[in-house]
Amino acid sequence: MELGFVGLGKMGLNMVTRLQRDGHRIVAYDRSADAVAHATGIGARGAASLDDLVRQLAPPRAVWVMVPAGAPTESTIAALGDLLDADDTIIDGGNTNFHDDVRRAKALEPKRVHYVDAGTSGGIWGLQEGYCLMVGGEADVCRRLEPIFLTLAPKDGYLRVGDHGAGHYVKMIHNGIEYGLMQAYAEGFELMHDSEYHVDVGKVAALWNQGSVVRSWLLELAARALAEDSDLSTLEAYVDDSGEGRWTLNEAIEHAVPMPVLTAALFTRFRSRDDNPFAERLLAALRNQFGGHAVKAAAGTKRDA
Repeated sequence: MELGFVGLGKMGLNMVTRLQRDGHRIVAYDRSADAVAHATGIGARGAASLDDLVRQLAPPRAVWVMVPAGAPTESTIAALGDLLDADDTIIDGGNTNFHDDVRRAKALEPKRVHYVDAGTSGGIWGLQEGYCLMVGGEADVCRRLEPIFLTLAPKDGYLRVGDHGAGHYVKMIHNGIEYGLMQAYAEGFELMHDSEYHVDVGKVAALWNQGSVVRSWLLELAARALAEDSDLSTLEAYVDDSGEGRWTLNEAIEHAVPMPVLTAALFTRFRSRDDNPFAERLLAALRNQFGGHAVKAAAGTKRDA
């Protein structure tokens, strides 16, 4: 099948590679000429611009967008909407808010350009393992694109989950669950790491993947990371978030669904980015005020004796 592909970062280039290996004809574009050169090096046809990409595709065209979420995705889809014709399709495989999917699909309706949202999970391992795809859009359009989905996904790893927005909605909740799982592993391994038993936590991670009820791919990745650096001494305790956890929590509030695990995991990520946070300084000050409890002076300051 022929597909235009926009965005050749770590995931995008790996996806193009997987598609090329299965015999699909890919026209690839990225703002980086080096990235386009990498794509042509694995057999894709390069494009110098979005307009060039569209001109190289035979109708009905399909273009997969895999660029950073937010403004880059928004501007790319808007530009493609102006370039494409009736019965062409835009597929957004990035981390988009499902509300934006619904809005974009409606905006493209007058031109009869189809829109598909493809929640994509697999990260940098997707080239080897395949990408789990959660797809939203018109049933007949998704069916027409199935050769692409089936190549990218492992066996039984693709599902059309509903209409516009459903794919990214399911992916959003997937990532919310992921936050909680990672936080549970992190807390449990910290307790073992700090215990008086001097547990080799890397070996425990590997052990638990052999028949344990908590075995998982995330645990395999934990075992890999701990085997490389048992104290994780080369890392800082800074954890970013790409938005899906916040969106999931907003949706939970909207529907009055309690999600204490996700809430705690998300707020822990926020705290990881603070250096000497104000809240903890206020706690120290209050204990000192009411009970005369000892406090530590900040670096570069002195306290009266």
